[in-house]
Amino acid sequence: MAECAITQEFLNYLKFEKHFSDYTARCYGADLEQYVEFLHGSGSEDHSTSGGESYGSWNADSGGVATATKTETKLEEQILTADVNLVRRFMTALSDKQYCKSTTARKLATLRSFYKFLVKRNYVTANPVTTIKTPKQDKRLPRFLEFEEVQKLLNTPQADNWLGVRDRAILETLYSTGMRVSELVGLNLEDVDFLGEVIHIRGKGKKERIAPIGSKALQSIQQYIEYRNKRMQNDGGFDSKVLFANKHGKRLSTRSVRRKMDKYLRQAGLDPTISPHTLRHSFATHMLNNGADLRSVQELLGHQSLSTTQIYTHVTTGKMKQVYDGAHPRDGMDGKS
Repeated sequence: MAECAITQEFLNYLKFEKHFSDYTARCYGADLEQYVEFLHGSGSEDHSTSGGESYGSWNADSGGVATATKTETKLEEQILTADVNLVRRFMTALSDKQYCKSTTARKLATLRSFYKFLVKRNYVTANPVTTIKTPKQDKRLPRFLEFEEVQKLLNTPQADNWLGVRDRAILETLYSTGMRVSELVGLNLEDVDFLGEVIHIRGKGKKERIAPIGSKALQSIQQYIEYRNKRMQNDGGFDSKVLFANKHGKRLSTRSVRRKMDKYLRQAGLDPTISPHTLRHSFATHMLNNGADLRSVQELLGHQSLSTTQIYTHVTTGKMKQVYDGAHPRDGMDGKS
């Protein structure tokens, strides 16, 4: 990204005041970078016009910037004087690049948050993104595994070595609690309450919640801890605080969890394109299928808005329709009584 103190100030705000994860902050930064590059190449000296500027030199895919040299002062001036027409042209440019609706909506949300921050810090008096509507999204139902498929996956890791026992405990914990993979790798040993059968989770934005965890998952964690403690005795560099450690005794990464799951999906004969997040979707869907109310599932998942959780009702309703249609075939029915 071109040097710009004002965008860096926003990213620091996300990380240190809003406590966004490094990954989320990087996503915001990438979106802003595209916007800044668009400003470089848009020829947007006159922001009040509705068209006529050429942004052909802007290349969102290659990350290139316009050849004309812009000082930081000029760049910040473009950012601070941008109006709704300029932002609309940026959205049009994204559409011309054939970005999908969800990606376009995310980039618009980034700009909305960015200019909201600028208003809050008195850099600008109005948010030029406020009146721009988010593109209507195509409804995509979350993918989930059937209960039998989940059990097949959970039983795949071999329980005869400490890494296999660890991996089984990881899969059991993901499914039993519905937590995100980023939350799982952030767990410490002290976060597991074996007596109370709950687990302490630090979610997005440093928000914390207490979630129940099943006895089978707790047994898997306990078995893993026994193996872990034996290994730790022979490894002075082992991080005693971390719950799920890698082979070097350090905290696991989300990427490592994904690689492990890919391995066990192949061994179990399941779809290898399934992600660890699918276990979270499976947890929520199975909870609702077994009578849990939507508000409880919302709290267990750590969703800020109930509307985010409501997507699972479409999944369970669709499943009920399949069961009904299977039990009441309509072939040959003409609608007459």
